[in-house]
Formats: sequence, C-alpha cells, structure tokens
Amino acid sequence: MTGHIAVINAGSSSVKFAIYPAATDADGGEPAAMVRGQVAGLGVEPRLTAQAADGRDLAASRAVPGAKADHAEAIAAIVADLADWVPGSRLLGAGHRVTHGGSEFDRPVVLTPAILARLETLAPLAPQHQPHNIAAIRALAAHAPDAVQVACFDTQFHATQPAVARLTGLPRAYHERGLRRYGFHGLSYEYVTGAFARIAGEPLPERTVVAHLGNGCSLAAVLGGKSIATTMGFSTLDGVPMATRSGAIDPGLLLHLLRTEAMDIGSLQYLLYDRSGLLGISGISSDMKTLLASPEPASKEAIEFFGYRIAREFGSLAVALGGLDAVVFTGGIGEKAAPVRADICARLAWLGLDFDADANARAGTRISRGDSRVSAWVVPTDEESVIARHTLRLMAAR
Repeated sequence: MTGHIAVINAGSSSVKFAIYPAATDADGGEPAAMVRGQVAGLGVEPRLTAQAADGRDLAASRAVPGAKADHAEAIAAIVADLADWVPGSRLLGAGHRVTHGGSEFDRPVVLTPAILARLETLAPLAPQHQPHNIAAIRALAAHAPDAVQVACFDTQFHATQPAVARLTGLPRAYHERGLRRYGFHGLSYEYVTGAFARIAGEPLPERTVVAHLGNGCSLAAVLGGKSIATTMGFSTLDGVPMATRSGAIDPGLLLHLLRTEAMDIGSLQYLLYDRSGLLGISGISSDMKTLLASPEPASKEAIEFFGYRIAREFGSLAVALGGLDAVVFTGGIGEKAAPVRADICARLAWLGLDFDADANARAGTRISRGDSRVSAWVVPTDEESVIARHTLRLMAAR
C-alpha cells in the first residue's frame, strides 16, 4: 500500500490533523506521524499551522481562504497542501475521532452512507461535538471521494462497563431509549493502557485509575486493562470540573436556575459548557497554567476545587475496582501541571500512595516511591496514533 492517511479531530472551532504513511504496519508498533497541525479559529478567522516530524514549520499560521470559515474550508485547505507536505504521495484513507457511538458502535468502523446517517441521529447525545465530527467527514468525502474513511469512537473503550455502571437512575424506559452512561475520552484511555508497559517498563497494574486531565477531564477505572467505570456519563458534561464545563452538578440546582433565572435551554447549556469549571470559579481563565501563575485568591480556590473533586473521584473509582494498585495522569494538565499532580497525590496518601515530589518536579514517568503500595505515573497520551492504527488495520482488511 502506497500513499498516506490523515487523522482528523474536528471540534467546534478547530480541526486538528496528523498525516501518517499508509505503509505503516498496523500491528508492528506505534504509527509515526509525518506531519501534525491544525486549522484554528473556525467561524472567525481560520489559520492553518503544520509541522513536520522533525519540528520544521510547514505552514506558519497561514490564513485559510474562503468566505464561510467552516469545517469544509478547513478540510479543503488541508487536502490542498498535502501534495506539498508529502510529495508524490496520495491520500488513501482518513481516520476520524467521533465523540459518540451510542449503544450500537463499540468498535471502529469503515464509514458508509448508511453508517454516517446513523451517526447523525446520535448528534443530540453530543451536541457540542458530533455535528462537527460529521461535518469533517462529509467535507473530506467531497475533496477525496476515493479515500477510505474510518470512524473511531470516544465511547468505545467503555463498552466493557458492567450493566450497573451504565444506569442513570431514571425509569428503565429512558435507558432503553439510549439515555444511559457511556463515558468518553476512550481513545486516550486506549492509548495509555496499551502503551503503559512500553513507557513505564512494567505491566499495567491490575487495578488502575487513569485521569485524563485537559480542557475536558475524566477518570476511568481500569481492571485488567478494561474499563469498568468512568466519571463522564451520558454526556461530556458529567464528572469532575473542567476548563469551562461544570462537571457533575445537583440536578435540583439546574431546575432552580430554569425556574428562577428566566433561563432557556440554550442559556443553561452555555452556562454549563462554556462559562463554568475553572473559568467560572476563578473568573480569570480556563487555562491551568495561567491560574497556577496567578496570585488571585479566586485562582487558588479554582485549583483547590479542581484537585479536591478529582481526588474524591479517585476514591469512588477505587471502590468500583475493589482496591487500587496505580494511578496514571495524562492529558495536557495531567502531563504538564506538576503542582496539580502533587495536590491530588497528597490527597490520595491514605490509599497507600507514597508520593515522590522530586520525581514529580522533574516530570518523571514514575512519581511515587519505589516501595509505595499504590504507584503513580505520568504517561503522555497520543489519541491520533490510536486512530491511525485502527484506520490502517481496517483498510488492510478490505
């Protein structure tokens, strides 16, 4: 197989992408990206950036042409530049991060018109994400109609959860209509659990909680490499506080806001998804790096709340696992914010975690002492390589 594949991660205001050689052996190790980049600023003034594997700038914040500043124009700009970035090659396939697979899609699939139509019906389950994922798929089909397209789902890793972990407490009829706990960030969890032994130099412990902490945040209880519980549920809004999302909140409070604040569904959705979390509590920023550097008491309170809520969920997931052998941090905050890791690990000392402050400060892979009963680790995630591997495998099987 000659040519290359693209991995596409489409959000509301950006399209992130990575280019991989199609000749990569899907079972022979981690695929290595040739190019990584993104089109940011969709809906306003989109600009394209791209870097080669050696760090060279291939496109340094170049304006994306077009009048609509939408996903279709972003994809068109990426496809147009591929010939320059990968001379003499052609686009054979593309793997897409798709937020929601519902109860039907629990593994990656080659996209067909029928499957794409089915995925569109799941948009109400992930209104902040699914429509953008689908827009990118349709745009790529228009510009590269012969390319095989594959959908990889953020819900698929959690398909192994037991039935009791999927219940919401609502009447059974709602559950049967698909209103259940799904869980997300599955591509990140799949990478971290699969790459742990190679990165850490020892097998993944039997009872592990992985914390994906970034712009979106969740934790997953992993037993023998499989998800059995996770903090996100029906939507990406549930669980721990995030950059701009509230995390779990008393539904009675939401009813109160609807009754007393003259809020409609749209304004409540905006409050919960875009104005809460770190941004809402601090009133300063959604960026953890900014908050850590800020002397303002509200910043410190936001960070404290963040660590407190995450530590509480570690305890909850330890119960689901029947004990705890290891904790793993990943995602932008999990990988880079040493003070946040230190705060959370200090709160977990009662579980048997003997924290190594020096290893944490120098960003070591293991951040607990060698004789700690519960070990702690930092494992950088790479969701794109998971999508690339699945895409190459499904293309080879055709």
